[in-house]
Amino acid sequence: MPRKYVSTAKFLKPDPRCNSKLASKFINCLMWDGKKVTSRKIFYDALDMLKTKVPGEEPIDVFQAAVTNVRPIVEVRSRRVGGATLQVPHEIKRERQQALAFRWLIQATRGKKGKPMARRLAEELYDAYNKQGSAYTTRENTHKMAEANKAYAHFAW
Repeated sequence: MPRKYVSTAKFLKPDPRCNSKLASKFINCLMWDGKKVTSRKIFYDALDMLKTKVPGEEPIDVFQAAVTNVRPIVEVRSRRVGGATLQVPHEIKRERQQALAFRWLIQATRGKKGKPMARRLAEELYDAYNKQGSAYTTRENTHKMAEANKAYAHFAW
């Protein structure tokens, strides 16, 4: 076991259909119990559904735009100052932005019930592409919280 953490990002291969590392990472995040074939099928079926919903665009471009729209710029973190716990806004690193966007998209998709997973994912990606839906609302709430607490920004060091 190595003494220092080594990122696995350099070992990540792009997915076979879209040739995109972003899609490959999303498929890995979507996966449950090591069932990558199932998560790939869900993702590719969702892309096929996006192709019919947005006819003028490539589905992988719609996916990338949806992830970009859901990425948060700032978040609040609790900080203890003089006996009070303050919500201090912080800028987020690019990797965490992407991780949060993936997490929110997948949580919003899994939160809907009554439809196949691929259709739920396609609908959530379509909503995020159009800057609406649950994942985008979570991003907006995070930004509003940071905006409301910007008076405490000087505590971020």
